[in-house]
Amino acid sequence: MPISSGNLLVAQSGGPTAVINASVSGVIQEAGKHAAIDEIYAGKGGILGILNEDLFDLNEETNWSIKGLRHTPAAALGTCRYKINFAKDPEGAAKDLDRLFKVFSVHNIRYFFYIGGNDSQDTANKVHLEAVRREYELRVIGIPKTIDNDLPHTDHCPGYGSAIKYNAATVMEIGFDVGSMSTDSGACSIVEVMGRAAGWIAAGTVLARRNDNDPPHIILLPEIPFQEDAFLDRVKETIEREKYCIVVVGEGLRNEAGEEIAADKSRVDSFGHPVLSGAAERLAEIVQGRIQLKTRTVKLGYAQRAAAHYASATDVNEAIACGEAAVRAAVVEGKSGYMVKIVRVPESENYQWKTDLHPLGEVANVEHLIPRDWISEDGFSPNEKFVAYARPLIEGNNEIPSQNGLPHFIRLKQDPVEKLLTPRD
Repeated sequence: MPISSGNLLVAQSGGPTAVINASVSGVIQEAGKHAAIDEIYAGKGGILGILNEDLFDLNEETNWSIKGLRHTPAAALGTCRYKINFAKDPEGAAKDLDRLFKVFSVHNIRYFFYIGGNDSQDTANKVHLEAVRREYELRVIGIPKTIDNDLPHTDHCPGYGSAIKYNAATVMEIGFDVGSMSTDSGACSIVEVMGRAAGWIAAGTVLARRNDNDPPHIILLPEIPFQEDAFLDRVKETIEREKYCIVVVGEGLRNEAGEEIAADKSRVDSFGHPVLSGAAERLAEIVQGRIQLKTRTVKLGYAQRAAAHYASATDVNEAIACGEAAVRAAVVEGKSGYMVKIVRVPESENYQWKTDLHPLGEVANVEHLIPRDWISEDGFSPNEKFVAYARPLIEGNNEIPSQNGLPHFIRLKQDPVEKLLTPRD
């Protein structure tokens, strides 16, 4: 059942996408339709900002700015990679939750929406379970986001379609460039894309092909163990046939021992993962060292998740719908402890989708990999099953207003909400 009126808090977490702000826009505009919601707040910088009581008032933003979120990249609310980690620091995690609920209580937060990937859904689940334990009236809904596309139970994740649209177009352009300069001596270009454990992003570049011999000629996925000799044989075959070879590699590519070929074990990120120092560079060393072939590398980096100027209209619309569905689930249906998911309507002639809910406890910290039967037998490319899955996700272009010939992105005013607590220890 719906709960008594109160304030809404929305926050973003993890790496941004081209459409993460579209979900925020959906949350805000849907929230404005419901009398049970008094104020609409944002956590500045994800869960870490909420712990520091850094909130700002979204009611103070203009309607133009809220609509402008639909075509603005990055995380307009600010983001973080902070984890409430009971496994490594149970005392600190308990302290975090205690502080979090003090913030919720003093600001009368009754609806909490967290937009993010695996770790964010885990955080949302922890908050939901703690609210139940404390008997604190709170509705928690997770909103999916990640270009990695590795969240389970949803057909795909908002952000993914736009990332592969941009990457496929970029690989197509690189292929035209390198191919136009090819000579009998041959040339190899290796394009590195994001994707630590799952190869969804790398696989998406297959959409660049219009014919069987078009680039990318080789796609290396983290799901398939890297075999150096077989890889070099395929490079040589491609050079003999085309005079050039375009390779796409997911940054988390692993060898047959299960080790990431680009892992720098001397450095770790905020979640304890070894820093990935460059799969493309490592492959270039192999190609140049063993077959003396001129090789250059391209690392798409942040561009692949920030390219709002080339976002998929399908992706934008789905991201908005996920935000709207989250609010309806919490306010109208009284749901808590769920993540919004995208469901593909089966056996429809054209691509159709809808939103639904899935329990957070079955989503958190579970990685969804590409099915093996969506990958060619030799492991060097996704097959037609993957293409049928991915192609609808890149359809349509998002209309973006321009200013002086460039996209006109928006910045929120971020009027702060008055702090009522003593500073966090």
